[in-house]
Amino acid sequence: MRLTFNGAPIELPRVAGRATVRDVLAAAGMADLRGVAVALDEEVVPRSDWDRHPVSEGQRVEVVRATQGGA
Repeated sequence: MRLTFNGAPIELPRVAGRATVRDVLAAAGMADLRGVAVALDEEVVPRSDWDRHPVSEGQRVEVVRATQGGA
């Protein structure tokens, strides 16, 4: 399945059943998910839904990570 992940094309390997947000994060190599937020086609997906929220061919996935810093 082809998606856009943070503006770049990504190919998601086939998974049994329907792919989820969690599958996309794993395919992108994201193991540490602390401070991460995910939007699918510009709509935030709550962390509690990542394991069951389906992802479809051609969707745009945006992932941001909170960081600490300042001047």
